[in-house]
Amino acid sequence: MLKDKSALVTGSLGGIGFATARTLAGLGCNVMLNGFAPQETIDARVADLRAMGVQADHHPADLREPAQVEALVQATGEAFGGPDILVNNAVVRHFGPVEDFAPAHWDEALAVNLSAPFHAIRHAIPRMKAQGWGRIVNMASIYGMFATVDRVDYITTKTALIGLTRAVALEVARTGITCNAVCPGTVLTPAIEQRLRNEMQRDGTDFAQAEEQFLATRQPSRRFVADENVAGLIAFLCGPHGADINGAALPIDGAWTAGR
Repeated sequence: MLKDKSALVTGSLGGIGFATARTLAGLGCNVMLNGFAPQETIDARVADLRAMGVQADHHPADLREPAQVEALVQATGEAFGGPDILVNNAVVRHFGPVEDFAPAHWDEALAVNLSAPFHAIRHAIPRMKAQGWGRIVNMASIYGMFATVDRVDYITTKTALIGLTRAVALEVARTGITCNAVCPGTVLTPAIEQRLRNEMQRDGTDFAQAEEQFLATRQPSRRFVADENVAGLIAFLCGPHGADINGAALPIDGAWTAGR
């Protein structure tokens, strides 16, 4: 379905990012990975995608630096054209009340979560316009739709990312390009898994009980959102049936936002 297209997925060496890269590669898309990890992990991820019969590579751009974001987009074009598909997935997050929040953490979150997508989009759009086709997907969050405490950087940047999505969508509405935001609920990340295991030790519960307690105030489905399902939604947006979805902020959250 996406044979000979090229995709750049930031923050793509694990989790939703790598699930997205694998899903797009399975549809015939060449993929540029990005992110930090031990070299053996990077090599394994690249090899995994290449085994699917597509071209794949990795670029270690530090998304806090606008010049490196530009270099990442350029490297994707030099490697296999494009990017035809841009998935802004990379994220940093910190925790704490506003009055104690480190300014350096705030600046880093603005740079990675919001400015990097802006710079990647502005560098990718000219080629997309020239060919009359492109797909931009910004990884927002259900926390772009409502707030919680002690996560001011994440909530602010994810909310702003939805605004960026809408602004870009209107500008490209007649060009063959779409720009959408995907808003996952709670995914079982390594950090959350460790939190559950800490609660198991504290409360003497098993993993299923800790999971149930954790999700009780979140997803009505009482299950974590699966990485591969988020990746599947992104693939749909990039496919032929996603052509008329533009400027949307799409929750994938087990009905969490439906009940608010």
